[in-house]
Amino acid sequence: MDSQVEKAIEIAWNLGSDQSLKSQAFEFLNQLRSEPQGWQVCLSLATRDPRASEVVRHVSLEVVNNAVQSGQLDGPGLLFVKETLLAYLQTVYGVAGGGRGQDTITIQNKITQTITYLFKALYTVQWTTFFDDILSLLSSADPAILDNAPGIKIFLKVTISVHDEIADVMVARSRDERQRDNELKDLVRERDAKKISETWQRIFIQWKARDSIIIDQCLAAVGRWASWTDLSLIINDALLNLLFELVAPQGLNENQALRDTALNTFVEILSKKMKAFEKLELIEVLRIQDIVSELIASPPLHELRPTSNYDTDLAEMVAKLVNNTVLGITTILDGTGNLDATSSRANGQLKAFLPYVLRFFSDEYDEICSCVIPCLSDLLTYFRKKGGQDQEYASMLRPILQAIVAKMKYDETSSWGSEDAQTDEAEFQELRKRLQVLQQTVAAVDEPLYIETISSIVSNTIDRFLTDRGRIDWRDLDLAMHEMFLFGELAVKNGGLYSKTKPVSPAAERLIGMMYKLVESGILFSELAPLQTAYYNLDVASFSHPAVQLQYMEICVRYSTFFEANPQLITRVLENFVRYVHHTHVKVRTRSWYLFFRFVRHLRQQLGNIAQTVVQALADLLPIRAELPEDSSENDDMSSDENDQSADATFKSHLYLYEAIGCICSIQAVPVDSQVLLIQSVMNPLFSDLESHIRQAQNGDERALLQVHHLIMALGTLARGFSDWMPTSAAPSTAPPAAAVSKEFARTAEAILIALESTNDSFEIRTASRFAFSRLIAVLGNRVLPQLPRWIDGLLSRTSTKDEMALFLRLLDQVVYGFKTEIFDILNSLLTPFLQRVFSGIAEPTSGTDDEIQLAELKRAYLGFLLVILNNDLGPVLVSRANQPAFETVISTIEHFAKDISDFQTAKLAFSVLIKMISSWGGPDLPFPSSSLDGLVSKCQPSLPGFDRFMIERFSPLCWALPSNREFNPKDAQGKQVLGEAASLQKAIYTKTGQEYLTWLREVELRGVGMDDVTTNEYTQALCDFDVRHFRQFFQALVQRIHQ
Repeated sequence: MDSQVEKAIEIAWNLGSDQSLKSQAFEFLNQLRSEPQGWQVCLSLATRDPRASEVVRHVSLEVVNNAVQSGQLDGPGLLFVKETLLAYLQTVYGVAGGGRGQDTITIQNKITQTITYLFKALYTVQWTTFFDDILSLLSSADPAILDNAPGIKIFLKVTISVHDEIADVMVARSRDERQRDNELKDLVRERDAKKISETWQRIFIQWKARDSIIIDQCLAAVGRWASWTDLSLIINDALLNLLFELVAPQGLNENQALRDTALNTFVEILSKKMKAFEKLELIEVLRIQDIVSELIASPPLHELRPTSNYDTDLAEMVAKLVNNTVLGITTILDGTGNLDATSSRANGQLKAFLPYVLRFFSDEYDEICSCVIPCLSDLLTYFRKKGGQDQEYASMLRPILQAIVAKMKYDETSSWGSEDAQTDEAEFQELRKRLQVLQQTVAAVDEPLYIETISSIVSNTIDRFLTDRGRIDWRDLDLAMHEMFLFGELAVKNGGLYSKTKPVSPAAERLIGMMYKLVESGILFSELAPLQTAYYNLDVASFSHPAVQLQYMEICVRYSTFFEANPQLITRVLENFVRYVHHTHVKVRTRSWYLFFRFVRHLRQQLGNIAQTVVQALADLLPIRAELPEDSSENDDMSSDENDQSADATFKSHLYLYEAIGCICSIQAVPVDSQVLLIQSVMNPLFSDLESHIRQAQNGDERALLQVHHLIMALGTLARGFSDWMPTSAAPSTAPPAAAVSKEFARTAEAILIALESTNDSFEIRTASRFAFSRLIAVLGNRVLPQLPRWIDGLLSRTSTKDEMALFLRLLDQVVYGFKTEIFDILNSLLTPFLQRVFSGIAEPTSGTDDEIQLAELKRAYLGFLLVILNNDLGPVLVSRANQPAFETVISTIEHFAKDISDFQTAKLAFSVLIKMISSWGGPDLPFPSSSLDGLVSKCQPSLPGFDRFMIERFSPLCWALPSNREFNPKDAQGKQVLGEAASLQKAIYTKTGQEYLTWLREVELRGVGMDDVTTNEYTQALCDFDVRHFRQFFQALVQRIHQ
């Protein structure tokens, strides 16, 4: 058997093996994993002498590990593995082995993993001498003399592995696993922690000058165990002397790996949770301040900082040490207040460490800066809790804020906008977001300081730009404008800058001043240098760098309320926007299209006198030229939307220009005749282009199809920009378009319908047309109703997917709701053929998960459409003479959905439709006597003849369809919701039919489901006495009781 397994492993992992043989080998090995005795064969292969090949041993140990970890082995089996591995360790790593023929690192790690799994399974009771047995590998004779290097290395690997298995906080564990691991840690602390700590101490003393690898491993073990063992056992003179020696500046370059491990050990020790005074004593005992001070002043971090030889690894480790120290100090202050001696000492430490925090926070390498952001965040949060009243802390805020602002600036080596720098740019923007949070916290602590600092930076930068005649580093201008943009978090947090023409706050007042300075920068320059204005037309918006131009637009859009109060400045900004939308830099150009749209949408009513000028200025950008996507895999890489410069992304940005023009054309101050002319100037070229490409698109030309798609999308977007009006029962927020305007957009609808009817076998054309239809509703009004049959024919073709049908159903919901008083006749004529298409889509077989999801969405959209019809008093259309033949199918589909145990959400919606039908056609609610079962007054008078018996005989039995299914779980949350709807349905039937329904329940329905007389009486009594909410609870509880 051993040879078979060995051969199978060799075949499976041999790249040159025949594929069929490899498949057989893998199948054999998978079976081996599940066989009860398979692990024994693998254990023998892993530990035999002579040794098997590396891959055979590795796979064999993996099988053994799987058996131990998954619980396949019983007690005797675990003990057998233990004894076998102990004997192997003694032979190979013990003194008797003399270190001869040691395993590779890979095999050592696998064996360590196996031993760790055995520890977890046996340490509690069956292997209480676990650590003693491992420690026996360390010495040849005298246990105090640790002279066996192979054994020491295995011991250290095991201690590290044990920590990782039971104490690593980064590993997700279940509640039971955490409890079991905590019990193991308690046992280790009780039994073996002291002897393990003493062993580490002896290793430090005896091996410090002999083997740096052993010292490195030992420090790593100490750092890990520090978080959950008694530090008094770990921290001793041997450890401290070693740590101080390794991190001393004079020895930094001797062994960098040991240096980093030593610093990480400090970090791990400081991370341990403890009482405030104990943490403070620990910081002082470890001499963290001295260590950090000396390291910062050392050549690798000081003299070499401006050079390429700057030791960034060391800087990152020291930054982490500073971070953990300050986190501890902040925790001490937060927990003790400011009155006791501990707090006083902690304040002293904080003052000492703040310059170190700022030193690393201001480091030009973002990785180093990020290391101290957590402690700075906690520190500022603590200051915020103090309320900014403590002057001692208030004095610390200014240098902190200045450091945050300085870090917001692009560094000197940054290369904005190049493709190679996209990753760096994304990381820097992510850092800016983190810095923004810190800045907001400073503002919350000391708002006047924040206002003064930021407004000074912005004003001084713009002044410098003007006085230096535009000769300024783009990074400085970008920083000022970025801070100006962020300033809005404070200045406009209540929704605007003004209240009755006055600034709403001091921050808003400062921001208004900044906006004047930004927008009127050229005018201000003329005041500063009146004799030179003929030679210089300075304006921040004219600065050539794209980053500054983007910031300018973002600011103008964000603070659009400023322009509402200062409309005289709008023209100046619009001129800049028109220049940007024509920009040669693709990122500026495409982003400006979106920002231009937002700007004019906010300020559309202030643009009446320049609407035509603006539209004419954009005319050269409006022609659409579709580009087929490239088939290059280079474009498949994930990228942010902001950096996406593909043809598709560019077109989506291009659409914002059409929406912006729609906004401009709809301005109330523009006469209707002028609106029509402006619309025609945009639409007519699109119509001509559309007409010229339809025939090619019909013939399957891909680019022509894409061009038609783009043109339809542009027409729909133009309509969306013009009006978002919708006819509703309430007063609309905006007025409907004028009749002349609607007439022009009717031409748009006709052009799109012609294109759709010619190419409706194209998914992309149907998608674009559906988009345009949804936008045209607002501008067409009731003109859209006569076209509905054509829209349905075009959008629901024989190739339409279930997803398309569902989307169109939801679109029809909007039409029915908007035109409910006018749509009856049209809906009556098209409902049956329309529903037949929906029924066909529902009946199609599904293939795959995506198809099933689409089917479920189609079912819900169909039921939602029925609810919209019923909720808008259009129920008669379902039972009209024209649609009566389809009504039975409608009811059958609802019944089917209500019984579907695999889709509770749809079932719940089906019951809702039935309840609404009862409300619509069941007649008035019957008045009931005071006594629940003493006879009922009056008789059911349904508005639909015969509907009283119909809802009793067809609807009521559905309430028991799910509970009667053996697979139904009444405790399932969604299942309970369906039961609640079923109970509501029964209550609805009862309120319409009264005693007739009770008689049916007693004599037919409840007897049919096997209910006894006692339960039947209880049930009918509850139906009569309880309101809807309590009867729902009763029905849910009854079904659960029946299923027990």
